[in-house]
Amino acid sequence: MTLALLMITVPLASIISPFSFAEPVDKIELSTQQASQYSVSVSSAKREIALELSRQYARLLPTLQSNINQYNLAMDANLAFKSSGSDTKKLRQSELAIREAKGLYTHTKSKINTDLKGSMEPNLVQFRLADASMLSDWQQGESPLFAFEPDGDDKLWANIEAYDVEGNIHLLDVYQLPQRPVIVIGLDKQQAMREGLAVMRDTFALSTDSANLSKRSISQARPQISSFTTADQPISTTVIKQISVQDDEEPWVSGKAEIYGIVTGVNPSRDEPALDIIEMPYLDYSGTEYYPNQIVIHWERYRWAAADLVLMEHDDGTNYKDLATALVSIAERVLQQYPDPEVQGYAIIATITNEILNALPDAWFTNDDDFVDVYYTLQEGETYTNHHGAGGNARAFFAPLVIQPR
Repeated sequence: MTLALLMITVPLASIISPFSFAEPVDKIELSTQQASQYSVSVSSAKREIALELSRQYARLLPTLQSNINQYNLAMDANLAFKSSGSDTKKLRQSELAIREAKGLYTHTKSKINTDLKGSMEPNLVQFRLADASMLSDWQQGESPLFAFEPDGDDKLWANIEAYDVEGNIHLLDVYQLPQRPVIVIGLDKQQAMREGLAVMRDTFALSTDSANLSKRSISQARPQISSFTTADQPISTTVIKQISVQDDEEPWVSGKAEIYGIVTGVNPSRDEPALDIIEMPYLDYSGTEYYPNQIVIHWERYRWAAADLVLMEHDDGTNYKDLATALVSIAERVLQQYPDPEVQGYAIIATITNEILNALPDAWFTNDDDFVDVYYTLQEGETYTNHHGAGGNARAFFAPLVIQPR
Protein backbone atom coordinates (compact mmCIF):
# COMPACT_ATOMS: atom_id res chain seq x y z
CA MET A 1 0.00 0.00 0.00
CA THR A 2 1.32 3.45 -0.86
CA LEU A 3 2.68 5.32 2.11
CA ALA A 4 0.78 8.46 1.22
CA LEU A 5 0.60 11.65 3.22
CA LEU A 6 -2.30 14.04 3.05
CA MET A 7 -2.02 17.15 5.18
CA ILE A 8 -4.56 19.94 5.41
CA THR A 9 -2.33 22.85 6.28
CA VAL A 10 -4.71 25.65 7.09
CA PRO A 11 -5.68 27.35 10.36
CA LEU A 12 -8.35 25.48 12.26
CA ALA A 13 -10.16 28.78 12.61
CA SER A 14 -10.94 28.63 8.91
CA ILE A 15 -12.82 25.34 9.26
CA ILE A 16 -16.17 27.09 9.30
CA SER A 17 -19.34 25.99 7.59
CA PRO A 18 -20.91 28.56 5.26
CA PHE A 19 -23.81 28.58 7.72
CA SER A 20 -21.76 28.92 10.88
CA PHE A 21 -21.71 32.72 10.86
CA ALA A 22 -25.49 32.75 11.18
CA GLU A 23 -25.76 30.02 13.81
CA PRO A 24 -24.53 30.08 17.42
CA VAL A 25 -21.98 27.48 18.48
CA ASP A 26 -24.51 25.30 20.28
CA LYS A 27 -26.47 25.00 17.03
CA ILE A 28 -23.40 23.98 15.04
CA GLU A 29 -22.33 20.90 16.96
CA LEU A 30 -23.92 17.60 16.03
CA SER A 31 -26.39 16.21 18.50
CA THR A 32 -26.55 12.51 19.29
CA GLN A 33 -29.92 12.31 17.56
CA GLN A 34 -28.54 13.84 14.35
CA ALA A 35 -25.59 11.46 14.41
CA SER A 36 -27.94 8.50 14.81
CA GLN A 37 -29.91 9.61 11.76
CA TYR A 38 -26.73 9.60 9.67
CA SER A 39 -25.87 6.11 10.93
CA VAL A 40 -29.27 4.72 10.01
CA SER A 41 -28.95 6.19 6.53
CA VAL A 42 -25.60 4.50 5.84
CA SER A 43 -26.58 1.18 7.37
CA SER A 44 -30.01 1.13 5.73
CA ALA A 45 -28.45 1.82 2.33
CA LYS A 46 -26.09 -1.11 2.82
CA ARG A 47 -29.00 -3.33 3.86
CA GLU A 48 -30.76 -2.55 0.59
CA ILE A 49 -27.60 -3.44 -1.35
CA ALA A 50 -27.24 -6.71 0.61
CA LEU A 51 -30.80 -7.70 -0.27
CA GLU A 52 -30.28 -6.75 -3.91
CA LEU A 53 -27.08 -8.80 -4.01
CA SER A 54 -28.88 -11.81 -2.54
CA ARG A 55 -31.55 -11.54 -5.24
CA GLN A 56 -29.06 -11.23 -8.10
CA TYR A 57 -26.29 -13.41 -6.68
CA ALA A 58 -26.62 -16.23 -9.21
CA ARG A 59 -26.07 -13.77 -12.05
CA LEU A 60 -23.20 -11.97 -10.30
CA LEU A 61 -21.39 -15.12 -9.10
CA PRO A 62 -19.14 -15.68 -12.18
CA THR A 63 -18.04 -12.03 -12.14
CA LEU A 64 -17.34 -12.07 -8.41
CA GLN A 65 -15.36 -15.30 -8.53
CA SER A 66 -13.26 -14.11 -11.45
CA ASN A 67 -12.29 -10.90 -9.65
CA ILE A 68 -12.04 -11.87 -5.97
CA ASN A 69 -8.95 -13.93 -5.18
CA GLN A 70 -6.19 -14.42 -2.60
CA TYR A 71 -4.49 -11.20 -3.71
CA ASN A 72 -7.60 -9.03 -3.76
CA LEU A 73 -10.60 -9.87 -1.59
CA ALA A 74 -12.72 -6.91 -2.71
CA MET A 75 -14.48 -5.84 -5.91
CA ASP A 76 -16.18 -2.61 -6.92
CA ALA A 77 -19.92 -3.23 -6.52
CA ASN A 78 -20.98 -1.14 -9.51
CA LEU A 79 -18.50 -2.94 -11.74
CA ALA A 80 -19.79 -6.30 -10.52
CA PHE A 81 -23.37 -5.40 -11.42
CA LYS A 82 -22.46 -3.93 -14.79
CA SER A 83 -20.16 -6.78 -15.80
CA SER A 84 -22.87 -9.34 -15.08
CA GLY A 85 -25.56 -7.40 -16.95
CA SER A 86 -27.52 -6.67 -13.77
CA ASP A 87 -29.57 -3.55 -13.13
CA THR A 88 -27.52 -0.93 -11.24
CA LYS A 89 -30.35 1.49 -10.45
CA LYS A 90 -30.93 0.42 -6.84
CA LEU A 91 -27.20 0.26 -6.19
CA ARG A 92 -26.67 3.82 -7.41
CA GLN A 93 -29.62 5.07 -5.35
CA SER A 94 -28.15 3.46 -2.24
CA GLU A 95 -24.70 4.90 -2.93
CA LEU A 96 -26.21 8.36 -3.33
CA ALA A 97 -27.85 7.98 0.10
CA ILE A 98 -24.49 6.96 1.57
CA ARG A 99 -22.73 9.98 0.04
CA GLU A 100 -25.33 12.36 1.39
CA ALA A 101 -25.13 10.81 4.87
CA LYS A 102 -21.34 11.17 4.87
CA GLY A 103 -21.35 14.75 3.59
CA LEU A 104 -19.51 13.76 0.39
CA TYR A 105 -20.01 15.22 -3.07
CA THR A 106 -22.50 13.41 -5.26
CA HIS A 107 -21.09 14.81 -8.50
CA THR A 108 -17.57 15.63 -9.65
CA LYS A 109 -16.51 19.27 -9.23
CA SER A 110 -13.55 20.31 -11.36
CA LYS A 111 -12.04 23.78 -11.52
CA ILE A 112 -9.68 22.71 -14.28
CA ASN A 113 -11.87 20.83 -16.73
CA THR A 114 -15.46 22.06 -16.82
CA ASP A 115 -16.42 19.11 -19.02
CA LEU A 116 -16.10 16.88 -15.95
CA LYS A 117 -18.70 18.76 -13.97
CA GLY A 118 -21.87 16.80 -13.39
CA SER A 119 -20.28 13.35 -13.78
CA MET A 120 -20.63 10.92 -10.91
CA GLU A 121 -17.91 10.64 -8.29
CA PRO A 122 -15.93 7.34 -8.11
CA ASN A 123 -17.83 4.40 -6.71
CA LEU A 124 -17.58 3.84 -2.96
CA VAL A 125 -19.41 0.54 -2.40
CA GLN A 126 -17.44 -2.70 -2.48
CA PHE A 127 -18.23 -6.38 -2.19
CA ARG A 128 -15.55 -7.91 0.02
CA LEU A 129 -14.99 -11.48 1.12
CA ALA A 130 -14.73 -11.18 4.89
CA ASP A 131 -11.55 -13.27 5.22
CA ALA A 132 -9.08 -15.09 2.99
CA SER A 133 -9.79 -18.34 4.89
CA MET A 134 -13.27 -18.37 3.31
CA LEU A 135 -11.99 -18.24 -0.26
CA SER A 136 -11.62 -21.96 -0.96
CA ASP A 137 -15.08 -22.97 0.31
CA TRP A 138 -16.73 -20.11 -1.55
CA GLN A 139 -14.96 -20.89 -4.82
CA GLN A 140 -16.00 -24.53 -4.47
CA GLY A 141 -19.65 -23.54 -4.37
CA GLU A 142 -20.61 -22.97 -0.74
CA SER A 143 -23.40 -20.40 -0.60
CA PRO A 144 -22.34 -17.19 1.19
CA LEU A 145 -24.09 -14.77 3.49
CA PHE A 146 -24.30 -11.05 2.71
CA ALA A 147 -23.45 -8.86 5.70
CA PHE A 148 -22.95 -5.17 6.51
CA GLU A 149 -21.96 -3.04 9.47
CA PRO A 150 -24.83 -2.30 11.90
CA ASP A 151 -25.89 1.12 13.15
CA GLY A 152 -24.13 3.02 15.88
CA ASP A 153 -21.04 2.54 18.02
CA ASP A 154 -19.38 -0.79 17.16
CA LYS A 155 -18.62 -1.37 20.85
CA LEU A 156 -22.38 -1.66 21.42
CA TRP A 157 -23.22 -3.98 18.53
CA ALA A 158 -25.17 -7.05 19.65
CA ASN A 159 -24.72 -8.97 16.40
CA ILE A 160 -24.01 -8.66 12.68
CA GLU A 161 -27.05 -8.85 10.41
CA ALA A 162 -26.65 -10.92 7.24
CA TYR A 163 -28.84 -12.40 4.51
CA ASP A 164 -28.65 -15.63 2.54
CA VAL A 165 -29.53 -16.12 -1.14
CA GLU A 166 -33.19 -16.67 -0.22
CA GLY A 167 -33.31 -13.36 1.67
CA ASN A 168 -33.48 -15.01 5.10
CA ILE A 169 -31.83 -13.12 7.94
CA HIS A 170 -28.93 -14.52 9.99
CA LEU A 171 -27.46 -12.96 13.14
CA LEU A 172 -23.67 -13.39 13.38
CA ASP A 173 -21.26 -12.87 16.27
CA VAL A 174 -19.58 -9.46 16.24
CA TYR A 175 -16.03 -10.66 16.96
CA GLN A 176 -16.01 -14.37 16.07
CA LEU A 177 -15.28 -14.84 12.37
CA PRO A 178 -18.05 -16.98 10.79
CA GLN A 179 -17.21 -20.44 9.43
CA ARG A 180 -19.48 -19.90 6.44
CA PRO A 181 -18.28 -17.58 3.63
CA VAL A 182 -19.51 -14.02 4.07
CA ILE A 183 -19.52 -11.25 1.46
CA VAL A 184 -19.48 -7.88 3.21
CA ILE A 185 -21.18 -4.87 1.68
CA GLY A 186 -18.75 -2.12 2.67
CA LEU A 187 -17.07 1.05 1.52
CA ASP A 188 -13.70 1.66 -0.05
CA LYS A 189 -12.39 3.34 3.09
CA GLN A 190 -9.38 4.95 1.47
CA GLN A 191 -11.54 6.50 -1.23
CA ALA A 192 -14.15 7.61 1.31
CA MET A 193 -11.53 9.23 3.53
CA ARG A 194 -9.79 10.84 0.54
CA GLU A 195 -13.08 12.38 -0.60
CA GLY A 196 -13.99 13.39 2.92
CA LEU A 197 -10.74 15.27 3.41
CA ALA A 198 -11.33 16.98 0.06
CA VAL A 199 -14.72 18.14 1.32
CA MET A 200 -13.06 19.52 4.43
CA ARG A 201 -10.38 21.26 2.35
CA ASP A 202 -13.06 22.87 0.17
CA THR A 203 -14.97 23.94 3.26
CA PHE A 204 -11.81 25.61 4.57
CA ALA A 205 -11.25 27.42 1.26
CA LEU A 206 -14.82 28.74 1.10
CA SER A 207 -14.60 30.25 4.57
CA THR A 208 -11.00 31.52 4.53
CA ASP A 209 -11.84 34.86 2.88
CA SER A 210 -14.61 35.56 5.39
CA ALA A 211 -12.41 34.57 8.31
CA ASN A 212 -9.56 36.78 7.11
CA LEU A 213 -11.94 39.70 6.60
CA SER A 214 -13.12 39.46 10.19
CA LYS A 215 -9.50 39.42 11.42
CA ARG A 216 -8.73 42.78 9.78
CA SER A 217 -10.82 44.60 12.38
CA ILE A 218 -8.83 43.09 15.28
CA SER A 219 -6.19 45.25 16.97
CA GLN A 220 -2.61 44.50 15.91
CA ALA A 221 -1.10 45.67 19.19
CA ARG A 222 0.04 42.19 20.22
CA PRO A 223 3.42 41.21 18.74
CA GLN A 224 3.06 38.81 15.83
CA ILE A 225 5.17 35.69 15.35
CA SER A 226 6.25 34.64 11.86
CA SER A 227 3.83 31.99 10.59
CA PHE A 228 5.90 30.39 7.83
CA THR A 229 9.52 30.02 6.93
CA THR A 230 10.70 31.69 3.78
CA ALA A 231 11.43 29.63 0.71
CA ASP A 232 15.21 29.68 1.25
CA GLN A 233 15.10 28.49 4.86
CA PRO A 234 15.20 24.88 6.12
CA ILE A 235 11.87 23.29 7.02
CA SER A 236 11.66 21.72 10.47
CA THR A 237 9.47 18.60 10.69
CA THR A 238 8.88 15.50 12.80
CA VAL A 239 8.51 12.08 11.15
CA ILE A 240 7.14 8.73 12.28
CA LYS A 241 9.92 6.23 11.70
CA GLN A 242 8.06 3.25 13.16
CA ILE A 243 4.58 2.66 14.61
CA SER A 244 2.28 -0.13 15.77
CA VAL A 245 -1.03 -0.42 17.62
CA GLN A 246 -2.16 -3.20 19.93
CA ASP A 247 -5.86 -2.92 19.09
CA ASP A 248 -7.16 -1.31 15.91
CA GLU A 249 -10.72 -1.35 17.32
CA GLU A 250 -12.16 -3.21 14.32
CA PRO A 251 -14.71 -6.09 14.35
CA TRP A 252 -14.26 -8.62 11.51
CA VAL A 253 -17.07 -7.12 9.41
CA SER A 254 -15.22 -3.80 9.22
CA GLY A 255 -12.14 -5.22 7.52
CA LYS A 256 -8.79 -3.46 7.64
CA ALA A 257 -8.36 -0.44 9.87
CA GLU A 258 -8.11 2.99 8.25
CA ILE A 259 -6.24 5.10 10.79
CA TYR A 260 -5.58 8.82 10.54
CA GLY A 261 -4.05 11.45 12.80
CA ILE A 262 -5.29 14.82 14.03
CA VAL A 263 -2.46 17.20 14.96
CA THR A 264 -3.65 19.93 17.32
CA GLY A 265 -1.89 23.10 18.34
CA VAL A 266 -2.04 26.89 18.23
CA ASN A 267 -1.30 29.13 15.26
CA PRO A 268 2.11 30.85 15.65
CA SER A 269 0.99 34.27 14.42
CA ARG A 270 -2.56 34.53 15.76
CA ASP A 271 -4.48 33.30 18.77
CA GLU A 272 -6.26 30.62 16.77
CA PRO A 273 -6.18 26.84 16.86
CA ALA A 274 -4.23 25.05 14.13
CA LEU A 275 -5.09 21.60 12.85
CA ASP A 276 -3.55 19.15 10.42
CA ILE A 277 -5.13 15.86 9.38
CA ILE A 278 -2.72 13.07 8.49
CA GLU A 279 -3.80 10.10 6.38
CA MET A 280 -2.01 6.91 7.48
CA PRO A 281 -3.17 4.29 4.94
CA TYR A 282 -0.45 1.78 5.77
CA LEU A 283 -1.57 1.24 9.37
CA ASP A 284 -3.92 -1.67 8.61
CA TYR A 285 -3.59 -4.29 11.34
CA SER A 286 -2.97 -4.46 15.08
CA GLY A 287 0.21 -6.10 16.32
CA THR A 288 2.14 -5.24 13.14
CA GLU A 289 5.16 -2.96 12.94
CA TYR A 290 5.12 -0.32 10.18
CA TYR A 291 8.06 1.83 9.05
CA PRO A 292 6.54 4.74 7.10
CA ASN A 293 9.14 7.52 7.54
CA GLN A 294 6.12 9.82 7.26
CA ILE A 295 6.11 13.53 8.04
CA VAL A 296 3.40 14.24 10.60
CA ILE A 297 4.24 17.73 11.89
CA HIS A 298 5.45 20.87 10.07
CA TRP A 299 6.71 22.94 12.95
CA GLU A 300 6.42 26.35 11.31
CA ARG A 301 2.66 25.93 11.79
CA TYR A 302 2.75 25.69 15.59
CA ARG A 303 3.47 28.09 18.42
CA TRP A 304 5.65 26.99 21.34
CA ALA A 305 7.21 24.24 19.15
CA ALA A 306 4.73 21.78 20.65
CA ALA A 307 1.70 19.88 19.35
CA ASP A 308 -0.50 16.90 20.21
CA LEU A 309 -1.28 13.96 17.94
CA VAL A 310 -4.58 12.08 18.18
CA LEU A 311 -4.86 8.72 16.39
CA MET A 312 -8.33 7.81 15.13
CA GLU A 313 -9.77 4.88 13.17
CA HIS A 314 -12.19 5.81 10.40
CA ASP A 315 -15.62 4.19 10.34
CA ASP A 316 -18.29 4.45 7.70
CA GLY A 317 -20.65 6.86 9.42
CA THR A 318 -18.43 9.95 9.53
CA ASN A 319 -20.06 13.09 8.12
CA TYR A 320 -17.11 15.24 7.08
CA LYS A 321 -18.94 18.55 6.77
CA ASP A 322 -20.23 18.28 10.32
CA LEU A 323 -16.83 17.07 11.50
CA ALA A 324 -15.13 20.22 10.18
CA THR A 325 -17.68 22.49 11.83
CA ALA A 326 -17.50 20.66 15.17
CA LEU A 327 -13.71 20.85 15.21
CA VAL A 328 -13.59 24.63 14.93
CA SER A 329 -16.40 25.29 17.41
CA ILE A 330 -14.75 23.14 20.08
CA ALA A 331 -11.19 24.43 19.62
CA GLU A 332 -12.13 28.09 19.28
CA ARG A 333 -14.28 27.89 22.38
CA VAL A 334 -11.27 26.64 24.36
CA LEU A 335 -9.03 29.48 23.16
CA GLN A 336 -11.69 32.07 23.94
CA GLN A 337 -11.29 31.12 27.59
CA TYR A 338 -7.70 32.47 27.54
CA PRO A 339 -7.47 36.21 26.68
CA ASP A 340 -3.66 35.93 26.66
CA PRO A 341 -2.54 32.43 25.56
CA GLU A 342 1.10 33.20 26.41
CA VAL A 343 0.20 33.10 30.12
CA GLN A 344 -0.90 29.47 29.91
CA GLY A 345 1.63 28.55 27.23
CA TYR A 346 1.50 25.16 25.54
CA ALA A 347 -0.74 23.76 28.32
CA ILE A 348 -3.58 25.14 26.19
CA ILE A 349 -2.83 22.51 23.54
CA ALA A 350 -3.70 19.64 25.87
CA THR A 351 -6.92 21.43 26.81
CA ILE A 352 -7.92 21.66 23.14
CA THR A 353 -7.06 17.99 22.60
CA ASN A 354 -9.01 16.85 25.66
CA GLU A 355 -12.08 18.82 24.64
CA ILE A 356 -11.91 17.20 21.19
CA LEU A 357 -11.65 13.74 22.76
CA ASN A 358 -14.53 14.46 25.14
CA ALA A 359 -16.70 15.35 22.15
CA LEU A 360 -15.95 12.19 20.15
CA PRO A 361 -18.52 9.69 21.43
CA ASP A 362 -21.70 11.74 21.17
CA ALA A 363 -21.12 14.81 19.03
CA TRP A 364 -19.36 13.95 15.78
CA PHE A 365 -19.86 10.48 14.48
CA THR A 366 -22.46 7.83 13.83
CA ASN A 367 -20.66 4.51 13.71
CA ASP A 368 -18.23 6.47 15.87
CA ASP A 369 -14.73 6.94 14.53
CA ASP A 370 -12.80 5.00 17.17
CA PHE A 371 -10.28 6.70 19.38
CA VAL A 372 -7.03 4.73 19.11
CA ASP A 373 -4.57 6.73 21.24
CA VAL A 374 -3.16 10.21 21.86
CA TYR A 375 0.36 11.65 22.10
CA TYR A 376 0.51 14.78 24.22
CA THR A 377 3.18 17.49 23.89
CA LEU A 378 5.36 16.31 21.05
CA GLN A 379 8.13 18.91 20.80
CA GLU A 380 10.20 20.20 17.93
CA GLY A 381 13.66 18.72 17.59
CA GLU A 382 13.01 15.90 20.07
CA THR A 383 13.47 12.17 19.41
CA TYR A 384 10.99 9.75 20.99
CA THR A 385 12.01 6.08 20.89
CA ASN A 386 9.47 3.33 21.70
CA HIS A 387 7.14 6.11 22.78
CA HIS A 388 3.75 4.92 24.00
CA GLY A 389 0.61 6.99 23.65
CA ALA A 390 -1.26 8.07 26.76
CA GLY A 391 -3.65 5.13 26.38
CA GLY A 392 -0.87 2.58 25.93
CA ASN A 393 -2.38 1.33 22.67
CA ALA A 394 0.04 2.90 20.18
CA ARG A 395 3.85 2.71 20.23
CA ALA A 396 5.91 4.89 17.89
CA PHE A 397 9.39 6.17 17.10
CA PHE A 398 9.34 9.91 16.32
CA ALA A 399 12.43 11.71 15.01
CA PRO A 400 13.20 15.28 13.89
CA LEU A 401 13.84 15.90 10.20
CA VAL A 402 15.11 19.18 8.78
CA ILE A 403 14.48 19.54 5.06
CA GLN A 404 17.04 21.76 3.39
CA PRO A 405 16.13 24.19 0.57
CA ARG A 406 17.41 23.60 -2.93
